Amino acid sequence: MAKPYKRYKRGAGRHVQLPEWLQASEAWATLPPGPRALYIEIKRRYNGSNNGDIYLSHRNAAAALNVHRNTVGPWFRELQERGFITMTQPPHLGPSGIGKASVWALDELPTRNGKPATKQFMSWRANPRYKKSRSER
Repeated sequence: MAKPYKRYKRGAGRHVQLPEWLQASEAWATLPPGPRALYIEIKRRYNGSNNGDIYLSHRNAAAALNVHRNTVGPWFRELQERGFITMTQPPHLGPSGIGKASVWALDELPTRNGKPATKQFMSWRANPRYKKSRSER
């Protein structure tokens, strides 16, 4: 028989983990809120074994983040430039003429084909214009 205080506890379910070392990086600290939300959405689709095979189109990302589909394009580019994500397969038309979404890999984790995590975002440095405080502007 289950203990009365544990009767309703069935686990917290899935969650997205953002390690402290990632959040402490300069690339993350200077990242605007939109690309951060997109990164979390990409990471939400990571199931523990599909890094390098994470499907997410601009349209699906826009629907998940409740923004226009033209808004997320620069966010994907920003995450790629800073080294958080890598496109493993570009979008294309399938054999039947139906579009196929982009396939992504998180650079903080090893990919499923055995490539180690690159963690390129750890070596990213901001332009001097990002480092100015509000009083200096």
